[in-house]
Amino acid sequence: MVQQNTQNDPEETTHFGFKTVEREAKQGMVRNVFDSVAQKYDIMNDVMSGGLHRLWKNDLIRSLQPDAGMRLLDVAGGTGDIAFRFLDAAGKAAPSGKMPADVTVCDINTNMLEVGRDRAIDRGILNHIDWVTGNAEGLPFPDNSYDAYTIAFGIRNVTNIDKALSEALRVLKPGGRFLCLEFSRVDLPLLNSIYDSYSFHLLPEIGGMITGDRDSYQYLVESIRQFPPQEQFREMIEQAGFRRVSFRNMTGGIVALHSGWKI
Repeated sequence: MVQQNTQNDPEETTHFGFKTVEREAKQGMVRNVFDSVAQKYDIMNDVMSGGLHRLWKNDLIRSLQPDAGMRLLDVAGGTGDIAFRFLDAAGKAAPSGKMPADVTVCDINTNMLEVGRDRAIDRGILNHIDWVTGNAEGLPFPDNSYDAYTIAFGIRNVTNIDKALSEALRVLKPGGRFLCLEFSRVDLPLLNSIYDSYSFHLLPEIGGMITGDRDSYQYLVESIRQFPPQEQFREMIEQAGFRRVSFRNMTGGIVALHSGWKI
């Protein structure tokens, strides 16, 4: 008698934090997480990082060097943090009379996009930002459309990272740049011990107190540990077709800024 294999096919499953889930289910589960925390997302970023996420994002923008006429696609950036910084930097760099830069914010989560639109209205930024609901694995944009592609603290939540990287390459113009800011592997032993204790014991509790949703922050902490280490992710970016790929650690490797070019 042939015994049936009742275990799940590894190709049909993936991780959701430390849980193993059906690959097709993960996207909806991630969407539910961000539906839950959207209104308090930026407050929690400050709490989770001690405000350092602002410096990390500023560093990304400095590396990008925005200029007049540049077209940016910011993926998984629904609350507008990268978009606002980009437009501010591009405006300061633009000679008088030159066309301002433009940014498209693409996020799979409409609640996050609504938060970003509200923030844009509060800031008086009504032009030069398009807010688009879309999936990083199948972007609703033509080939060779953008000068730069950024994604900050979003790619670890994508089910098929390889597909997202391929899509990033597709929509970039030749000579376009890919920049990814993501939590990574700490490279200082003492800091790693402190960081682990803080992440697993304090952050979910703080998240629960501020948002009323401890489980979502438990997932966010676990998702960081599931993301590939710096060298492995650099290889994935190269395999997607990017060239001159590099990364730079920040704050002892808590975060890394990855860069690649479409050549």
